[in-house]
Order: sequence, then structure tokens, then C-alpha cells
Amino acid sequence: MILSLVDEAVRSGARHHKACEVIELPARTLQRWRKQGPDGGDDRRKGSHTPPANKLSEAERAKVVEVATSEAMRDLSPRQIVPRLADQGDYVGSESTFYRVLKQLGLMTHRGPVKARTNTRPKARAATGPNQLLCWDITYLPAAVRGTFFYLYVFLDVWSRKIVGWGVNDEESDSFAAQLLHATCDQLGVRSKGIVLHSDNGSPMKGATMLAMMTSLGIVSSFSRPRVSDDNPFIEALFRTLKYRPDHPTSRFQTLEEAVAAIEAFVRWYNHEHLHSAIGFVTPQARHVGADLPILAHRRLVYEQAHAEHPERWTGKIRPWDRPEVVHLNPDRPAITVSPTVGNAA
Repeated sequence: MILSLVDEAVRSGARHHKACEVIELPARTLQRWRKQGPDGGDDRRKGSHTPPANKLSEAERAKVVEVATSEAMRDLSPRQIVPRLADQGDYVGSESTFYRVLKQLGLMTHRGPVKARTNTRPKARAATGPNQLLCWDITYLPAAVRGTFFYLYVFLDVWSRKIVGWGVNDEESDSFAAQLLHATCDQLGVRSKGIVLHSDNGSPMKGATMLAMMTSLGIVSSFSRPRVSDDNPFIEALFRTLKYRPDHPTSRFQTLEEAVAAIEAFVRWYNHEHLHSAIGFVTPQARHVGADLPILAHRRLVYEQAHAEHPERWTGKIRPWDRPEVVHLNPDRPAITVSPTVGNAA
């Protein structure tokens, strides 16, 4: 049977040694089977006919399961169980024996009464306009003394990519973050109720003062998975833009005021001069206030005129200069669009 399968593969165009690799059989072994006559066509890889001399008995396997699921050991891994048994003067099996038996019986899951932690993806979000979906985070700014830092707090509008709030502090503090969030909402001049605010799981993000402020403002909280920076990509991309700017200071900030001045210059450039690639190469400020529409319309007109003058220079359609209308955050599932009424002026 095995020989006929290889022969059929070779007749279909496969190389003989490649066909042998697929069935995980050396080509020399197959040649030896051919020489053994008609019965050589069967697969002789039957393994050993006798059990291993060191195979666990049923009683020993039952002992492994009994120990691993006992009240004293059920919350421990085999690496913890084995040394504890040794301390008691008992040997049931090695760590690998415990792992092998438990895996065969489907007992490698959490065995205690408390459910194992889950790390589910955050709920998908989408914004169709400004002041609907914000994200925020904190990054380090090196201070004069090595090992010390100032902390930059940034609130970013996901739809427009505009920095709508920022501050620099000499410590990580949920109280400072709460005050900055309140000031940001006041500056935006919008109804904060229903705005979604996404962040990671840092202590300032989940501090009591910050959560209380969000509740009082009617802001909906959204959090990344622990230790997964990709769940908050927009703010991470912003920090990279900040720290890779050619004019970003490469030396340490001597004072808090110096750090504030540098970030103020960056925010002014980023919001009002930087042509952001993800929003149609317009500035975040222009998109936030709707001034991007005439800019994009003018670009389309320029390209249409250029195409009319020299159509031979285009092999396809002209660049559309479209406006990205919807921005998704963690969109692996069908996105939940924030209500278009959120963000209307009070």
C-alpha cells in the first residue's frame, strides 16, 4: 500500500525523495522494502510490540492524578509539586511524568476552584467624527538625574488624531490625570457623556480618582489587555512620532519647565503643521474642525486639471484624495460605532 502511494505520487510528477519526506520515511528504507517482494508494500513502521520497561502501572498513574488534583496540590504546577513531595520524603514521578499524565487526561487546565484568568480582546470601537473616541497614555521624559523622569500625559482624539489634552508632571498620578481630563473636556466645549476613553491597564489609568472623574463626566472606559501595547496603537504611534522628531531634544531635560516648553512646541507642530498620512495628509486640527474637506477638494481639482492636460502620464485613475470617514480601534470584531450625537456642543 505504501509503495503504491509513492509510485502514484511519482507518476503525477513528484520527486521520489520528496514523496518519501511527506510520509516521513527514508528513501533507502522504501528501496529495501521493494526488494523484499510483494509483502514489502505494506507499511512496516509498527513500532515496538512490547511496552517500555519503565512504563507506569495503572496504580502509579492513578497516584499521579490523585496527588495533582488533591486539595493541597491542585493549584500548583508539577514544578512545584515534585519538590514538595521530596520534602515530605515521597517520590511519585518526575515533572515530565506529571506533565505527560496530566496532558493525556486533559488535566492541564486550571485545576483549582477559582477560574483561570482570561485575557480577552477589548471591545471593538469606531468613531465617525471628532470628540467621540479618545485614547490616552503616559510616557517618560528623561530628567537631569539619571534614573529619574518627567511624565508626559497625552489625550488623543482617535478620529482626527488631534492632541486634545496634554500635561507634564514629575510623577505618575491618577489625580493629575483626572484634573487634566476634566480640563480637556472643558476645553473641547462638548458634552462628555458617552465619549469613550481608551487606555492601558496602568495604575494611573485605573486609579480611584481617575475612575471617579470619568464616572462624573459620563465617560465610558475602555482598557487594553495587560501587557499588549497593540491594543492602544494610536497613542503609541504618537509617542514614536514625538521621540523620532529631528528637533526632539536628545539630552535630558534639566527642569520641568524645559520639558513643558519642548512638548508645547511639538504639540503645536503636530496639531497645526504635521500632514498625517492616516487621515489623508491633512493636519489633525484641520480634520478636527472640518477644514480638511476644502483642502482635499482642492487637491482633487489640481489632479483633475493635471490629468486633463497630460492624460498619457496616468496609467490608471487619478489619486482620489478621499477623506477617511470611519476610524476603528481594535476592529477584529464588528465595530461598535459611537453614537453620532456624542460630541455635540452643550
